[in-house]
Amino acid sequence: MTIQSAEKSGFDKWVDGIRAAPGNPAWRTWDCEIRLAVDEYNRHLAGVAGYRPLDWYLIKAMLWVESGAASNEWTRKPMQIGVPGDPGLTAFLSGKEGGELIIPPAWRVRLTAQSAKAMPAHNIRAGIGYLLMRMAISEHRTVPHAGHHAQQVAVKPGDSLDRMARMYGTTVESLRNLNPGVTVLRPGQILKYQKASIQRVITAWRPITTSTIAQRYNGGGDLHYAKKLDVALTLVKTGTPASCVQ
Repeated sequence: MTIQSAEKSGFDKWVDGIRAAPGNPAWRTWDCEIRLAVDEYNRHLAGVAGYRPLDWYLIKAMLWVESGAASNEWTRKPMQIGVPGDPGLTAFLSGKEGGELIIPPAWRVRLTAQSAKAMPAHNIRAGIGYLLMRMAISEHRTVPHAGHHAQQVAVKPGDSLDRMARMYGTTVESLRNLNPGVTVLRPGQILKYQKASIQRVITAWRPITTSTIAQRYNGGGDLHYAKKLDVALTLVKTGTPASCVQ
């Protein structure tokens, strides 16, 4: 009596298909672009709230999971950001969720929703940017304006901290910090003020691991995403990366 083996799961079939990738040059197509893009982000974010440099191999593994050389999207949207029904690209470029803090200055005008959908180099940068935006922890804080030093001003009748903040282009928090102990304003009283505004700032970073990427980049769309990333990350490190001109 012959016992048939259990049919392989979709994940197992995926693993079987990707095992040959390290020896196939097609899977190294974007190595240099990934390394360049990761370097741009690492230099831009160096020192921001304890940022730790991103590993380009992790991004390469993401490309292998998101599309891969066998996919039609490999030559256009290898990171799959901007595909129909995906809100990630809009979120990153909207300026409402902190993407403006993540993107390197040289790409703030160049990278658009249209370019990210049509040009693989732009799609890679949009995907990396969205990933980092989702890993950043940010909040709104008072930020002093560069080049503006503290000055003095006399309190006028009817003044309040809120009114003075609006009048002198600063914030109530900044006024309180520069004038500790001041609770009641009196005409003629001298206060210090400095130009400042409330801005979104990055205060910390979530750990960038295969599991957090699965949660915050993929959003749970693929239940095997973290496992696939683990497999892909191991494989990309066994192959020889493309030779890139420095």
